[in-house]
Amino acid sequence: MTKTTESKWRDLIADQARSGMTVLEFAARRGINPSTLYWWRSRLGQPAAADLVPVEIVDAYSGYDEVIRQNEIVAVGCWADARRRFYQAQDSESEAKHALDVIRCMYRVEQDARDRSLSPEQRRELRQSESKPLLNAMRPWLEGIRQRHLPKSPMGDAIGYALRQWETLVRYLDDGRLDIDNNRVERQMRSVAVGRKNWMFAGSAAGARRAATIYSLVNTCGLLGIEPWACLKDVLQRIAEGADAATLTPRLWKSAAAAASGS
Repeated sequence: MTKTTESKWRDLIADQARSGMTVLEFAARRGINPSTLYWWRSRLGQPAAADLVPVEIVDAYSGYDEVIRQNEIVAVGCWADARRRFYQAQDSESEAKHALDVIRCMYRVEQDARDRSLSPEQRRELRQSESKPLLNAMRPWLEGIRQRHLPKSPMGDAIGYALRQWETLVRYLDDGRLDIDNNRVERQMRSVAVGRKNWMFAGSAAGARRAATIYSLVNTCGLLGIEPWACLKDVLQRIAEGADAATLTPRLWKSAAAAASGS
């Protein structure tokens, strides 16, 4: 993928080591129809498609470090992961509630941007004016209370995580195309996690690749607001009749269906 093409996409990778499945989500916020690509690889292989993505929204999993370093990927922190740690600490530490209040305000800014259908540049400006001051105040506050909490206590762990990841956590402020967290892709991985409860193995490498294809089609239908069964039933029938599969992707199928209903 060229740098020009890369600049059009917001690509999020969530690597699942147990299943060997990687998710790439191409989102709509840059004016592109959303789609999801599930990519299967052998556990012994190299991280899949790492050279395709300029931006990776991640948690602190160390497995990402080498991929990011080798491929000059810009790492963006996940505020949902940071929030989770403060949430787990709130029962024993009242200061955790203050951190949660700040994070809640940040998410309200994101909701406001969605409600107003702001452009990426407008979203960046809103974050700069409303979220950045909150974070500028939050960091010295965390540094000031850090010594009052044992590093392995719930609050100490939450503070340590936030400060270690601070550079990546605030990176979303400068680019309105980026999400505040990685929740969208994590939701896409649920189908894989649920699948593991129903079947232990894909059967073979070919079976895993076929499963990745089916996951990709079904979840892309979901992102586009398409009923998967209706789409796939029609697509398979058309392919059997000789239609070109490349013209029947969920996005193109939806466009054709909309045009047909409007005529």
